[in-house]
Amino acid sequence: MKQVLGTFSRFIDRRQALVYPAPAVIALFLIVVVPIGYNLYLAFTKWTIGLGDPRFIGVDNFIELFGDDRVLNGLKVMIYFSGLSLSIELILGLLIALYFHRQFKGSEIVQAIYIFPFAATPVAVALIWRIMLNPEIGVMNYLLESVGLPGSLWVSSARTVIPALAMVDVWKWTPMITLIVLAGLKSLPHDPYEAARIDGANTLQIFWYITLPLIRPVLIAALMLRSLDNLKEFDIIYTITQGGPGIASETLYLYSYNVGFSFFKAGYGSALMVVVFLIVLVFNVVMNRMRISAQDI
Repeated sequence: MKQVLGTFSRFIDRRQALVYPAPAVIALFLIVVVPIGYNLYLAFTKWTIGLGDPRFIGVDNFIELFGDDRVLNGLKVMIYFSGLSLSIELILGLLIALYFHRQFKGSEIVQAIYIFPFAATPVAVALIWRIMLNPEIGVMNYLLESVGLPGSLWVSSARTVIPALAMVDVWKWTPMITLIVLAGLKSLPHDPYEAARIDGANTLQIFWYITLPLIRPVLIAALMLRSLDNLKEFDIIYTITQGGPGIASETLYLYSYNVGFSFFKAGYGSALMVVVFLIVLVFNVVMNRMRISAQDI
């Protein structure tokens, strides 16, 4: 028995680089690789959940995508929602980070309160905003009318639903951008700022010619991290509108969910998910190249 244990112990010692990471690698394989592989397999099949087994049909699901009007609508909604919310979050996150970077009394308390939306559960946030945006009983219309402005239909109108949802997303996720940018600001070197002040540069010139170029890689990294969730936003949109009114707020990600779990077309829904994955992948590859280029400047 001792000889067996000794042999096993020597085996472990010689192969530590393989043995110790093995549990994490196996868990990652089961949690990530297997589901992705199964989804990719289903994307090439025709399968209605509850009606027989998956039947291989090749690329027919992807061909069908090009003739599906709701795919084009979902893509437009996703680009509109993500472009609007991400741009506002990036600008506000940068401005608020610049403000927090200053030393002022009570800054720690203000920053702690500021990150509350980021710490809240997305579904809980969406439920609260769903009530607030109600045209009849919501507090948002009450606030508008209290200052003499007309009320809005918010998420009940196809014209205003995406800006309203983007407003909720901005409220929820801007603190994340702020924290990332603030960390980047605190790591900037002091020498360029001292030299600029000696040369007589004003605050705007310092920001435009020193802070912004130095912080650009951090801004791109923050945009990359946020876009991973934003491009496939589900919790807020589904909880508040379920893609309505009509399909005015139905993103491509939400449409793929509806196809798979409302219409039970698992094969076609999986093909849609592959398209969403490729869109997110391409966007982040482009942003990563921009980040690398910004670091080289």
